Amino acid sequence: MPMDTDTDRYDVVVIGAGPAGAAASLSARRSGATVLLLDKSDFPRDKPCGDGIAPHALDILTDLGVPDISANFAPILALHLVGPSGGAVARPHARPAYTIPRTIFDNHLVEAAIRAGAVFRRHTVRSVADHGTHAVLDGEIHAGAVVGADGAYSLVRKALGHAPNGPGHLALAIRGYAPAPNLAPEQRIVTTKSGWPAYAWAFPIGDGRANIGYGEVLRGPALSRRRLLDRLAELLPDLDTTAATNLRAHHLPLSTHRPPPAGGRLLLAGDALSLINPFTGEGIFYAVLSGALAGAAAAHRDDPAGRYRRALRARLGPHLRHSRVAAALSQRQWVVDAAVRAADRDQRVFDALIELGLGDGRLTPRTLAAIARAATTSRR
Repeated sequence: MPMDTDTDRYDVVVIGAGPAGAAASLSARRSGATVLLLDKSDFPRDKPCGDGIAPHALDILTDLGVPDISANFAPILALHLVGPSGGAVARPHARPAYTIPRTIFDNHLVEAAIRAGAVFRRHTVRSVADHGTHAVLDGEIHAGAVVGADGAYSLVRKALGHAPNGPGHLALAIRGYAPAPNLAPEQRIVTTKSGWPAYAWAFPIGDGRANIGYGEVLRGPALSRRRLLDRLAELLPDLDTTAATNLRAHHLPLSTHRPPPAGGRLLLAGDALSLINPFTGEGIFYAVLSGALAGAAAAHRDDPAGRYRRALRARLGPHLRHSRVAAALSQRQWVVDAAVRAADRDQRVFDALIELGLGDGRLTPRTLAAIARAATTSRR
């Protein structure tokens, strides 16, 4: 399978060494491919994110040979969700989640990819060309296939002829780390009517700090940093948001507007494919899953794009359709309020919504019926 032993010829070149890129590298190596992993930054490096790691993502990483990434972090046992009208639900997770700073999480995955045999190189890619039988990066790096895991403004996505997400399908969020020594071991999400759909979050790390942030979907005028910070302080009044460090804003390309996942020798994964859950803003599970599928497909010389499209459709297609419906329903605040009431009444509804928002769950008839009942009856 290897194309050549030349250091600038690889079976698979992965652009972007975040979770999607690292997962792609691990998966391609497990298939026996030679892999070059490129990133514009050295590692460890920070990446603005909520740092929430669902168990679904850990399952994928365990399958890729990275089983211990959460070992030194306290489990997050519950979720406390506040609806736009103030109703709330606080229930235990079926399986614990974790808050792992991306400085640590991403570096751990890159090191795992290197141990697996991938070659890591700091390099900013300027051009990608698909020549039919192979791809060429910057006129000098030859690849049997390229996995673009290069974020919301992906160069590989552009090479495939697709523009970045625009208003209505793109969110803006700001994230920082605040002292929170007394914060309960639960994920807190506070939605708000102002700027809907929008919410603030506080995810304890376990070391006396919490990852805090606020985000909303972009629909009209640009959002100022001042607005993001003011909303953050307003929605998390018990935390000293003014003491937050590493406050950085970032764009979230929502899965309600995705380009085709691949063409020819070029494949897209993670944020480059707009794989951000529109219901929750979660992207790590999507990143490692799509990266793993893309890496496995890219390792094949025969029709990597077709292999990837079929694998992604089989694994995530139904879920993505359901999450799109959930996002459309959640445009109506009363639906979210009803969902919060239904989840507060029934652990099964809560669990189903968690699966939809953090994993690959679907909108079940039971869940829809419970939300409909909650919308027409007062809270008991």
